[in-house]
Amino acid sequence: MQQTTKTSPKGANKVQKNTQKYLMSSGHCRSLGPTIEKDGVNFAVWCPDALSIELLLFKTADDTDPVVLTLNSNIFKSTYFWHVKVRNVKVGQIYAWRIRRAKPTGKNEASSVVPGKILIDPYCRRVVFPERYRRFQGDDDTDNLRCCAKSAVVDLNDYDWGIDVQPRHSLTKTVIYEMHVKGFTADPSSGLSDDIRGTYRGLIEKIPYLVSLGITAVELLPVFQFDIYDAMQGKKNYWGYCPMNFFAPHSSYSSDQSLMGPINEFRDLVKALHKNNIEVILDVVYNHTSEGDLNGPVYCYKGFDRKGYYITNKDGTLGNYSGCGNTLNATNPVVRTMIIDSLVFWKEQMHVDGFRFDLATIMARDQNGYPLAASPTLLDIDENRHLADTKIIAEPWDAGGLYQLGSIAGSKWREWNGRFRDDVRSFIRGDQGVIKDFISRLLGSPDIYNEHTVDPQKSINFITCHDGFTLWDLVCYADKHNEANGENNRDGNNANYSANYGYEGEIDNDALNDLRLRQVKNMMVLCLLSMGTPMITMGDEVLRTQKGNNNAYCQDNEISWLNWNFNSRQSDMLQFTKRLIKLRTHGKLLNHSTNAPVLNKALRNSRLQWHGVKPFQPDWSDNSHSIGVLLYYGEYGMYAYVYVNAFWEDLTIELPPPPGNVSRGWYKFVDTSKSTEDAIQTVTAQHYHAGDNVKVEARSIIMFMSLGI
Repeated sequence: MQQTTKTSPKGANKVQKNTQKYLMSSGHCRSLGPTIEKDGVNFAVWCPDALSIELLLFKTADDTDPVVLTLNSNIFKSTYFWHVKVRNVKVGQIYAWRIRRAKPTGKNEASSVVPGKILIDPYCRRVVFPERYRRFQGDDDTDNLRCCAKSAVVDLNDYDWGIDVQPRHSLTKTVIYEMHVKGFTADPSSGLSDDIRGTYRGLIEKIPYLVSLGITAVELLPVFQFDIYDAMQGKKNYWGYCPMNFFAPHSSYSSDQSLMGPINEFRDLVKALHKNNIEVILDVVYNHTSEGDLNGPVYCYKGFDRKGYYITNKDGTLGNYSGCGNTLNATNPVVRTMIIDSLVFWKEQMHVDGFRFDLATIMARDQNGYPLAASPTLLDIDENRHLADTKIIAEPWDAGGLYQLGSIAGSKWREWNGRFRDDVRSFIRGDQGVIKDFISRLLGSPDIYNEHTVDPQKSINFITCHDGFTLWDLVCYADKHNEANGENNRDGNNANYSANYGYEGEIDNDALNDLRLRQVKNMMVLCLLSMGTPMITMGDEVLRTQKGNNNAYCQDNEISWLNWNFNSRQSDMLQFTKRLIKLRTHGKLLNHSTNAPVLNKALRNSRLQWHGVKPFQPDWSDNSHSIGVLLYYGEYGMYAYVYVNAFWEDLTIELPPPPGNVSRGWYKFVDTSKSTEDAIQTVTAQHYHAGDNVKVEARSIIMFMSLGI
């Protein structure tokens, strides 16, 4: 047992007044981070190259005169891990680490640690910020202590989950709604009070909207603690793809800034969504941190073990396969364990239902950045028993050019299908030579995912996401307009497969807006009724616009926020989307009394017939802009005939005969050329027969159903 005194922040050698005493013992590294024990707290951290390390204990986040506990390797280090148990430390303790001495390096070799910096704990569950927080630390110790982020000890058991039942929707019945926690309610038009707008609590208040929309899962843009100042000078990071920590919830999304406020308010959100039968999927960023490149700040990982946490090039620079200055070394056993520990924490302690992995293929790179065919990290996630009932979704590419669509290691993984996005956009806007690719996307992309061994839900189908144009901007802008980001419009993707149909931007022109609305409806139909699991983006159901900005990562304002004052066109689109989702997810097809199976189940087990304007005469040429497909599932007596006309002129088609002994003919369920009241109908709508000629208006989609015997 050892006593320690309070010392000056300028070093452990200068002793001040003995105002407080702590009892220390060696502790353990069985668990990393702070562990609350019967008579104190055990602290443990990975830092193999340190020779002397300090644990700083603060009264508050703004305290500049902490108690400094100096640890030496003889007592407080086990191989690579530092650990200490401190008696009399309790829940609420603010703390940080600081390295004082490190192992010597070779003549031209940079150290893997950074002495002198105030470091947050990689495993802490709460990050706190002083009023004068700065992204970069300076050379003055006192100033650093005043401006740096710190960690806090919290009690995760201090919460009553009550009866929290996770919905566990099958992927065949899942409709994902990608959304931003703050952006969903931050706009004053949300009608919420100022103290909860843009918070977890504000989102809870708007759950009835999500229920009425019909979605079954929300996919939240990053909620791990991130650095809002990780952006161009004068801007703030809005999206949150710049994590500071992989265990702590982002504190500014909480209306309660007490110690447990962000943690418990996030739990309240999860519990409330579950109560309304909605799953929670987190967009997680295990590919880089906001420490940037070698010129970036040092607040955690670079300080403890730069070469261990990050892919490092031979010249000492950091590998940059994320496009953000650094890349996590995910195959390093310590980093891989941290990723798994983080996932299990969010699953078991925070009750989330799934994860979408940003730039997931980075986890398939080795310590030198080379791709691995069977990534141990991806396989560990795929096979982890704690995550067995968890949805895991990969963004199967990275910023370094590694593209693994269809080949992510592990059979449980589902993937964002970027080919679905691009091929559907291309066909709908009238591009040449994409008919065959377009058809593959509608059928679950069997050319990408082996149709004999993988079900169609391997593909997460989406037309838009946070990154790129909104659905409305996709039909209003031919080019990106990112000037507000301050990078002279150089940022953002140039390949958008968008069209403005004659005028760049929004315009008060009924004919043009009717055409644009029809195209939006066409893409929404294809996303929601294709084989695979659909994802729609926040606000697309009400034609949200970003004024042509396709990279709004730094736009924490009206450009990115959802405006709740819907005009008549937006309300029309909202009702249309609700009916589409209902058509996809309900066991009963709208108001029909037959207990027919879910549409997607019929599709995934169906046989196909292809048709053109004449039955059984599809046009597969590069000049084709229309196609008809008949899908049937005889066991249930349900048949669907869909005709997609992406041509800029009306077409008259002849209806094919329903297969089998069907005498009831066809009922038109969907027609995107009509107003919402007539665009999606019930089986009581107009009756058609085989051989009838039907006009399919320019740039529209129709779907007929025949419910058979």
